[in-house]
Amino acid sequence: MSSTYRGRIAPTPTGYLHLGHARTFWIAMERAKEAGGQLIFRDEDLDPQRCKQEFSQGAIEDLRWFGCDWQEGPDVGGSVGPYRQSERLATFMTAWEQLKDSGYIYPCEKSRKDVARAAQAPHTDEEASEPIYPESWRPPFGHGKDAQSPKDSNWRFRVPEDRTIEFDDIRLGPCAFDCLRDFGDFLVWRRDGVPAYELAVVVDDAAMQISEVVRGEDLLISTARQILLYEALGLQPPQFYHTPLLCDTSGQRLAKRNRSLTLRELREAGHQPENLRISEDWWSGLDGAMACPLMNSP
Repeated sequence: MSSTYRGRIAPTPTGYLHLGHARTFWIAMERAKEAGGQLIFRDEDLDPQRCKQEFSQGAIEDLRWFGCDWQEGPDVGGSVGPYRQSERLATFMTAWEQLKDSGYIYPCEKSRKDVARAAQAPHTDEEASEPIYPESWRPPFGHGKDAQSPKDSNWRFRVPEDRTIEFDDIRLGPCAFDCLRDFGDFLVWRRDGVPAYELAVVVDDAAMQISEVVRGEDLLISTARQILLYEALGLQPPQFYHTPLLCDTSGQRLAKRNRSLTLRELREAGHQPENLRISEDWWSGLDGAMACPLMNSP
């Protein structure tokens, strides 16, 4: 790592953050400090139905309470802002136009439920890690190329055939995902008028000069999709470090939808962040190379 290191923490404000988020963001902060680099806070508030301002502000307040610090973000400013994705739609639209003009994406009227139902049909690949968009649904190359805007359609990225996406994760080592087997044509723009996660993070990580992405290993397969987007947009991908997920006593991973105990609740109950960070559960699943410098942190 060098002083050009730029990391980021990027919460989605659909609820208050829990300890799983805090550990991932803490690791991102420590890796930036160890490298003598910068950490960027980005508010991924694209979903107009689920994202709330109270959760955006809550993430900043709760992470500050927990001991996290960053050098750029919506609360401190910086040279590559704005740092809220809802304020960056023009940048995403430029990327959509580039992908559309190059024939990488196409409009699609199928919903996620349609794809899921198709994946349950007989003779589909039972080893696929997610529902695969049927190749028979793909339109001809160039379909949608004359569109002037995304309008009210979903737009999908056309995944290449007979290709394996390979990359080295800093923690997990060599990783590989097969196109059209592990994942299929994926959303880059949603019919409600906002970019999908994969496109938004690629565009923003490149624009904000992120050199390493630290995030949970549940997003490992997203790296394969995003590498395709980096290539299509002519951008250099960052390095990736995927952290293990924190689980509760039943073995279920912490998640907002499971009503996991939040930082806000822990804070209001009088817990001290330093006590939360010294438990064995906090460090479970981390390798020695990562755990040692963190364990010595204040």
